[in-house]
Amino acid sequence: MKGKMDLTSGHFEELREVLGKKYLTTSIESHYDFIQIATNGLNANVIKNFGKYFNLSLDTTAPMLNVSAPSIYRWTKANKNLERNLSVKLFEISDLFLEGIDVFGSKESFFTWLNLPNTAFGGMQPQELIDIPEGVSKIKEEQGIYSKG
Repeated sequence: MKGKMDLTSGHFEELREVLGKKYLTTSIESHYDFIQIATNGLNANVIKNFGKYFNLSLDTTAPMLNVSAPSIYRWTKANKNLERNLSVKLFEISDLFLEGIDVFGSKESFFTWLNLPNTAFGGMQPQELIDIPEGVSKIKEEQGIYSKG
């Protein structure tokens, strides 16, 4: 496994790639920029870009965001902006995935880990925590343990 990714401009540039530079024209220099961008409104099409980047279906992505796939379809069709908290959640998940891929060395290894029962999470799979409050931060904490090993 690789070392934990430094939060550099390269990391944040990759995050813009994940969500789509067409819809995320503002530069990102820190996690606090997520909040400002989300407050200003983030186009729903970033959800489709996220899924495409990580090779995830809408039916897989929607539950992570606590929304239905038909809702996402309607929002993207209408070119709607996402509400602030949903936008921040998408930023957090995207950031988690990029860091996880760096820690585990590949998408395949990270997604395998996400879907295996983990004793640190009471036997739950890490992916089961993504949609709950503080779930992403709990997963990041556990990833941090792996990156030190």
